[in-house]
Amino acid sequence: MQGRIIKGIAGFYYVSAENQQVYECKAKGIFRKEKLKPLVGDFVELEILDEEDKKGNVIAVLERKNTLIRPAVANIDQALVIFAAKEPNPNFALLDRFLITMERQKIPVVICINKEELFQEEEREKIQDMYEPCGYQVLFTSAKREQGIQKLREVLQNKTTAVAGPSGVGKSSLTNLLAPGIQMETGEISKKLGRGRHTTRHTQLIELEKNTYLMDTPGFTSFYVEDMEKEELRFYFPEFSPYEGTCRFLPCTHTHEPGCSVKEALENGKISKERYKNYVDMYRELEEKRRY
Repeated sequence: MQGRIIKGIAGFYYVSAENQQVYECKAKGIFRKEKLKPLVGDFVELEILDEEDKKGNVIAVLERKNTLIRPAVANIDQALVIFAAKEPNPNFALLDRFLITMERQKIPVVICINKEELFQEEEREKIQDMYEPCGYQVLFTSAKREQGIQKLREVLQNKTTAVAGPSGVGKSSLTNLLAPGIQMETGEISKKLGRGRHTTRHTQLIELEKNTYLMDTPGFTSFYVEDMEKEELRFYFPEFSPYEGTCRFLPCTHTHEPGCSVKEALENGKISKERYKNYVDMYRELEEKRRY
């Protein structure tokens, strides 16, 4: 029988099988020998050990479309990254790191800004001006006022979407609105820390409707780009690509060289100053890493 892993906890894999049942499975020893770990999102073959108690074994992992390392999940069609308009304020350096992580895996990203009721119109426009020219779709929602939910639902249709974002931005509240049957633990914002507690303890796949899945992943606070060469970084900023190969000196890092087309575009307001600053900061970080 075949199925899909919807949750993995402490060596147990919960598989939603083609007969609409969920089985608690262990992975066969062969996986350890091959150093292959089944992941949430994997399509698998399972053998049923006990039909009454819904117990089984995962005996094979079918070919993966893609895998993410952090969080460790498989077979994603797109990522939905959620930040809040305020409380906590959006951290664009963190968002850009997330976008780079997805660009490297060729996974499309939709940016969702929740708590839009806390926004002024110019703040909304600033985010659109930063990310829409780079090819990212930006949605604005309010879980509190139940605004923008239908548009979000349309974006998710017939896809497996990994949902990520820092704590306290309203991921659980939005998920509850999208899948009313699955009430997730919504975290109160910790006043003392000014950010939410991590309320999602493990990754799970939530079926919203047939062929439409949300993969809720534990709240993240940092994304590192340490396994990358600094020369690679510029290729993960889509807004640089129209200028690639047109600088005076080639290859150009777009950081300090004279006659740089990217820096010229920056001066002309065609590239976001904040995005460019985040690029230079990450470039320096990678340069520093290589030195040691």
